[in-house]
Amino acid sequence: MMLSEGKRPSGCARAWVEIDLSALANNVADLRAQLPAGCELMAVVKADAYGHGADRVAARLRDEGVDSFNVATVDEGVRLRESGLAGEILVLGYTHPDCAEFLSTYRLAQLVVDGEYAKSLDAAGFKIDVHIAVDTGMHRLGIEPSHFNEIEEIFSSKNLKVEGVATHLASSDSLTEDDLIFTSKQMEEFKAVVDALKSRGHDVGKLHAQASYGIYNHPEISCDYARAGIALYGVMSYDGETKIKPALRPVLSLKALVAQVREIGAGEGVSYNRTFTADKPMKLATVSVGYADGVPRQMSGKGAACLINGRKVPVIGLICMDMLIIDVTEAGCVSAGDIVTLIGRDGDEEIRCEEVAAASGTITNDILCRLGSRLPRVYLD
Repeated sequence: MMLSEGKRPSGCARAWVEIDLSALANNVADLRAQLPAGCELMAVVKADAYGHGADRVAARLRDEGVDSFNVATVDEGVRLRESGLAGEILVLGYTHPDCAEFLSTYRLAQLVVDGEYAKSLDAAGFKIDVHIAVDTGMHRLGIEPSHFNEIEEIFSSKNLKVEGVATHLASSDSLTEDDLIFTSKQMEEFKAVVDALKSRGHDVGKLHAQASYGIYNHPEISCDYARAGIALYGVMSYDGETKIKPALRPVLSLKALVAQVREIGAGEGVSYNRTFTADKPMKLATVSVGYADGVPRQMSGKGAACLINGRKVPVIGLICMDMLIIDVTEAGCVSAGDIVTLIGRDGDEEIRCEEVAAASGTITNDILCRLGSRLPRVYLD
């Protein structure tokens, strides 16, 4: 569905998400501009492309020349293949060996995180491409460099073909001296493992270590792939300095309709537990979106805002499952059916996803991924 900005996806939608595919293309170009020669983007489209819709996002990324993708589960990879996506798809999360046939049939590469897991996949009897995870300090997944023999044994697997070696940088979002030193140490350990494998005659395939923050904070790192996730979608995980300032455009906007407008007097309470009390006569609007749609209840009373009529207005009271309440006293004429923007732009005003995340005590990745399936996605281009 291709609609002009500001239009509703259907007469029945009370809240929806708009996805700007031209912004996605802009972000691909900005990320590529930071990469050293020979390094390609590997697009992270797990969790339904961070809530943006994996099928449509991946298709547009292919149009922009992106050929390699990351997902978290074998099911996500199968869905992308069935949507017609070509190119490499690497599953970063755990796939039970009983599902090895799906990896082979749908040509999905699998990240292997230790020797026992590699042996279990190999014993399943299906030809599978794999990338080896090396744990250089994240201590989440992967084989530690001190267990080099365990890494090397994977190359002798009967059914597994090593197509890459990867690590994950634990602190690449930080520019403190300690974290810069730690990242440098991680890359030294990673390089040592790779060099040792090469010296023993092994083809290590494609190397990758950076994620979004690594791209903007460590442009000196030269690998074959850089795994771009949150930055693809035009935001960073939180507000903060990076070595290279991103020129990103947010891809996603969240909008909803006003259900009712009312006036209340001074001293009257609002929403559950009356956590907000009016100190003067006010005009309120009830908006048709709530925490069941992914709007964080945690930002109730934390200075959260929305946009209506091009003006920023506060969210007041506790956010409900399907609704929230805003103060529209100074917002001009407001009626049922008017559009409210919770993330995105209205006129000269903007609510950034980073602001919503900060008010909710979390990061943008969490905000985007939690936006629910009952919110229709509308694609703009």
